[in-house]
Amino acid sequence: MTLGSRCAGFGLLLLALVLGGPTQASERAELVARVKPSVVGVGTTLATRRPPNQLRGTGFAVGDGRLVVTNAHVLPETFDEAHRERLAVFAGSGRGAEIRGATIVARDATHDLALLRIDGVPLPPLALGDSGTAREGDDIVFIGFPIGAVLGLYPVTHRGIISAITPLAIPAVSTRELTATRLRALDDPYTVLQLDATAYPVNSGSPVFAEDSGLVIGIVNQVLVKETKENVLKDPSAISYAIPARFIAALLAQAR
Repeated sequence: MTLGSRCAGFGLLLLALVLGGPTQASERAELVARVKPSVVGVGTTLATRRPPNQLRGTGFAVGDGRLVVTNAHVLPETFDEAHRERLAVFAGSGRGAEIRGATIVARDATHDLALLRIDGVPLPPLALGDSGTAREGDDIVFIGFPIGAVLGLYPVTHRGIISAITPLAIPAVSTRELTATRLRALDDPYTVLQLDATAYPVNSGSPVFAEDSGLVIGIVNQVLVKETKENVLKDPSAISYAIPARFIAALLAQAR
């Protein structure tokens, strides 16, 4: 190869990188704008409480648009029924958010998933992708409400890659490390997506998208995985995890 041809090849590569960057960023921005109306806050509402609305996690519309999937641990164990506390979904953002009543349709304790049915008109449902085709190194985006009690109901986008596809739980070094949650995970092992983008409290339930297709391939989980993979750590890491979307599809099928 001559010096001239090498220079020409380098020039074409440089041009492709220059042209490709803005295009990719534009497509990502379009993806975010398209899916944000489907991402909701999940919590409770109680008229006599101050503030009346409590944001506990994130969820997103699936199926017919009146179904919302989230993490099961996001839901409260009990409600203040005497004062009419109820489960709620917060659609939209900021002061323009709409409060929707919600009921629990189905739960999957093994994969920490819950399916809710919301009141009112349907939201734009998100399409589930084949999480079995996810690869380490794939670009991902997830959207949710990090530290929602502080930052408020404003959906935030995080971007990263799938850094590993890893078992939910690894064998314990000693019996002192065994917990009920970890024993259940070891009894029914499956793999989860490890992400290099940091998720925060209330991000649990955020949809994880494959950036190239815009399809949901997972759901962020900040409790179940850390209780199984990182319970031996005094201070758990900032590593984020997602439950593969195939378990969401199974829960939808069960609900039908």
